Amino acid sequence: MKWILRATALALVVLLVVWLYPPILAALGNFLVQAGPPQKTDIIVVLAGDGFGHRILTAAELVKEGFAPQALISGPYGMYGNYECDLAIPFAVKAGYPESYFLHLEHRARSTADEAQIVVEKLRAMGLKRVLLVTSNYHTRRSGRIFHRAAPDLDIFVVSAPDEFFKPDSWWHDREARKIFLLEWTKTVAER
Repeated sequence: MKWILRATALALVVLLVVWLYPPILAALGNFLVQAGPPQKTDIIVVLAGDGFGHRILTAAELVKEGFAPQALISGPYGMYGNYECDLAIPFAVKAGYPESYFLHLEHRARSTADEAQIVVEKLRAMGLKRVLLVTSNYHTRRSGRIFHRAAPDLDIFVVSAPDEFFKPDSWWHDREARKIFLLEWTKTVAER
């Protein structure tokens, strides 16, 4: 009789886990995304790290729609001897956006925290106060927190660009999205 109760309890636990795991995984994916609608600002900042161009194209569309006069394109060194911004801007121009939309920001940062320090220093030197920060959906919560900590004196609004692989509600179905999820959660937990 005891084994029947244990087997029944185990079966219920397994059914509960199978039934609840998609909403739990979706909640964990959605936690990484913390962005809002675009606001009218002094400038748009595009964070580095998107080899598919979704971030810069999102920013270009926001400039076109009048949310800011230009976009500052963050570009660390290292992509086959190039700065990322020097590859991203021609990509957006080829997609039909005028080069005048974009400003280069070449640097050698290797983390979002280092990138934030460089970008904030540039924004302050330019006398800008209101910023739209464009990054990939999964990167919005962490980058927003890092930038707000680096520049509490600036009004920073985070806008999400789509990602090639990461969909917050179904990321566990895609191998690349699972890698993004694991890396972003690791960085979120390890962030100082």
